[in-house]
Amino acid sequence: MENDNEEYTEELNVAVRVVHMACSLCQKVQKQLLFSNNSNQIKSKDDDSLVTVADWSVQATVSWMLSEAFGGQNISIVAEEDVQTLSKPDSSAQLGMVVSAVNECLAEACKFGLKGPNEALGASQVLESINRCNSTGGPVGRHWVLDPVDGTLGFVRGDQYAIALAMIDDGEVAIGVLGCPNYPVKDDSLIKYSQQCPVMSEISSREEGCVMYTKKGSGKAWMQPLIHGDKRLEWQNSARTVHVSSIDDPALATFCEPVEKTNSNHSFSAGIAHTVGLRNQPLRVYSMVKYAAIARGEAEIYMKFARSGYKEKIWDHAAGVLLVQEAGGVVTDAGGTPLDFSRGIYLEGLDRGIVACSGFKRTNAVNGTLFLYLLLGKEVLDGVGSLILRPKISVITKAPSANK
Repeated sequence: MENDNEEYTEELNVAVRVVHMACSLCQKVQKQLLFSNNSNQIKSKDDDSLVTVADWSVQATVSWMLSEAFGGQNISIVAEEDVQTLSKPDSSAQLGMVVSAVNECLAEACKFGLKGPNEALGASQVLESINRCNSTGGPVGRHWVLDPVDGTLGFVRGDQYAIALAMIDDGEVAIGVLGCPNYPVKDDSLIKYSQQCPVMSEISSREEGCVMYTKKGSGKAWMQPLIHGDKRLEWQNSARTVHVSSIDDPALATFCEPVEKTNSNHSFSAGIAHTVGLRNQPLRVYSMVKYAAIARGEAEIYMKFARSGYKEKIWDHAAGVLLVQEAGGVVTDAGGTPLDFSRGIYLEGLDRGIVACSGFKRTNAVNGTLFLYLLLGKEVLDGVGSLILRPKISVITKAPSANK
């Protein structure tokens, strides 16, 4: 990584290595899940959402490693999972698998340039590591933000998922790391991957996946291939920079949206896409891999307009947003305002939806998003369910305000 700015360098170094560890853990658990058909790997939480052995194992591993590196009990970690389901008597089998997966991963820490524990962790220590991630964030201080397995449904189906780790410093995202174990480093790989249904034999044989990372103010984002087998992580030598797409014709642009309809309005997004002039079919992708695709230049727009009542959580966006921004793109809400990560676990004050854009004009990435909002218009976005089209586009005179 070439950057004269040394701020956050050590934190990013550790975060990248830890996410590589988490990717390795997830790949092993996913293979066991797909090939053994072991239903004990998956549980339903009280809100009926899925949680897997990988979710808990990654959270415990990342929590333990960050705590060892940056201050033990005083570290602030905001994360998705808790120990409520895992602590129940009927979850003893899952807890055993989590403890095993965590210790197997920590035992390989040296392969990733980190130091693991001197002896294996017990069940109580693993639960403590998971439960330590109980911060609610806020506008002051440093807060690590973790989604241990973003896109759990994609994970259990052998499809795309991500390990997302970010650090917020005084309300602004300072570090973003995305581990994408099923996202190959080759160009156009996501589109090709999405055109074919993943098969177990392919998942077992392919050696792919990447980790993408950045830090605030670098003006760059980097990508590394995952390591496999007995190889050791040499992250400075294997990384290459990525940048958003230079496509400036909406008819050629690719736009991403979530696979599930539960928390995303596909029909509304389709109406907006048509209005903007997008002609390609949407690329529906699980997890924050959508942000990775924008940052890598494999897609130009990611739109998410959640259904009424749904509140976006910071761990679903923090790492991906910074990646897109430092790779040359723009992420705002539907009103053109940057996302606010300083107000706790939710993206409070979000205006109707989220749009990430590569920028249709390479010389000014912001213009791409402004162009998008010109075509959307407030009247269009207010008409959820019934798209209202404006016959004339006025000239934009003011750019979206920057983060304060």
